[in-house]
Amino acid sequence: MSAFAKRILCAFGLSLAFAGSPVITHAQGLAGAYLAGNQANRDNNYEEAARYYTEALARDPSNPFLQQSALLAFVAKGDVEKGISIARKVANSEIGSQLADLIILAEAIRNDDFSEARAILDDGQGRFSPLLFGLLSGWVELGSGQMSAALEKFDAMQNPTAMRLFGQYHKALASAAVGDFDTADQILQGDEDGDLRLNRGSLIAHAQILSQLDRGEEAVQILNESIRGTSDLGVVRLRDAIAQDGVVDYDFITDASQGSAEVFFTLASVLSGDDSERYSLVYSRLAEYLRPGYTEAILLTAEILQDQKQYDMATRTYARVPQDDPMFLNAELGRSDALIDAEKHDAAIEVLRGLARSHGDIPRVHMSLGDVLRGRERYSEAGEAYDLAVDLIDDPAPNHWFLYYARGITNERSDDWKQAEADFRKALELSPDQPLVLNYLGYSLVELRMKLDEAQEMIEKAVAARPQDGFITDSLGWVLYRVGKFDEAVAPMERAVELVPDDPIINDHLGDVYWMVNRNREAEFQWKRALSFDPEEKEAVRIRQKLDVGLDIVLEEEKALETAAGNGN
Repeated sequence: MSAFAKRILCAFGLSLAFAGSPVITHAQGLAGAYLAGNQANRDNNYEEAARYYTEALARDPSNPFLQQSALLAFVAKGDVEKGISIARKVANSEIGSQLADLIILAEAIRNDDFSEARAILDDGQGRFSPLLFGLLSGWVELGSGQMSAALEKFDAMQNPTAMRLFGQYHKALASAAVGDFDTADQILQGDEDGDLRLNRGSLIAHAQILSQLDRGEEAVQILNESIRGTSDLGVVRLRDAIAQDGVVDYDFITDASQGSAEVFFTLASVLSGDDSERYSLVYSRLAEYLRPGYTEAILLTAEILQDQKQYDMATRTYARVPQDDPMFLNAELGRSDALIDAEKHDAAIEVLRGLARSHGDIPRVHMSLGDVLRGRERYSEAGEAYDLAVDLIDDPAPNHWFLYYARGITNERSDDWKQAEADFRKALELSPDQPLVLNYLGYSLVELRMKLDEAQEMIEKAVAARPQDGFITDSLGWVLYRVGKFDEAVAPMERAVELVPDDPIINDHLGDVYWMVNRNREAEFQWKRALSFDPEEKEAVRIRQKLDVGLDIVLEEEKALETAAGNGN
């Protein structure tokens, strides 16, 4: 659905004029502020960009290109109110701006000035995308009290298929907003091509609508189907409320301003993650502006900022979701991810420990904490977190394979091989032929020199599933090396280095394989390459020994030490 919608949006020619022409500067101070603003803008640092563009505008207040740049910066950083005053200046300039028109349109809708909103839409029909124009036109008519005209606007959106899909979805929301739940339900039920429950919001809307039609059991059923494998507390609470009371209020979209916010949120969602991140950010900010406290829009804004590497802004945005909000869990998990991206691992761990106290009955919380601790090589603490997650799952499902895989890694790193192997095999039981598990378990068995035939079979399956994964290909070469099939090991090891040319372990492995097939000079070359990629000190010492005396002597010395230690397996 999302990819299809993105292609349709591109076909509609969705566009905003975000970047103006170069400013002709004529003063040292203006040039410096303008250039600093441009650099901040390129870096997606909208707060700094807004500050520098404001400084430049103080020196040249009528410059329309500076005004457009400042407008984008203020809206992108979430200060739509400040952007409105700039937008009116831009709209009155000779060049105009679609972005300025969009901001003024949003202000008119928020102020219930639907006459102005209709005038802006009519004047800008050729500049706005057909999708945006059609959806907002419908909600503006509803806001004006013209329900029949609103339905006509939505029904007029017929071609291509995605245009009709979005038009009918918003027609259903508009019908529900005025209490026509029968029509809304008929639309959301869909046709032979499927229902119109396109996203989380449409699911909630339909469940509320069904409850209003005294079809609570049906509402509970569709909510139960969506809950499987997730921890969406908002959906869970709605399900429980309908199951207990039979009827809940319809409050998903109740007026034109909220409906228009849903239009912007819809566009922001289908564009998010594409090359149009700034479009998405502007739309999500306008969704928030039209519906203050709209949690899903807040979370989308934070995700976009995180994708743009604006981690501090993203962290602050996630933190705006209050603790009593059903999506607080999602917000805190997102905040921890943003802190990790910002390399603030201790802060991320503290966020997750707080979640473990407030939402300790949710396995995902403990698993996320375990993942961060494992990444910091705090294996004992990670194991405790994974244990709590496992204990909370009565009947593991196939999607829980990663939990057992992650706990297996933690146990293996903690030298508890018995439990590690049990976890890996449980992961394979839940998700047979999972290449990550096959590779890790197979490679571990090779390193332990245990069950080598099974290890080879596992790794061959993993390579077949992921032939472009250099680390898995390295595992295949290494198991062949371990079982003495040195000639057969050459090709996969060379392929592994080709796929991951800068990994010290893979280059070291290729050197060992070369040595065993009497290609000593090439082996020494690979060991030197491995050293150049900064291996761990223990590995570096071993590589230098091989360069000094050769692999044969190193292996003999290691065998002697193992025998002396009683560990010569």
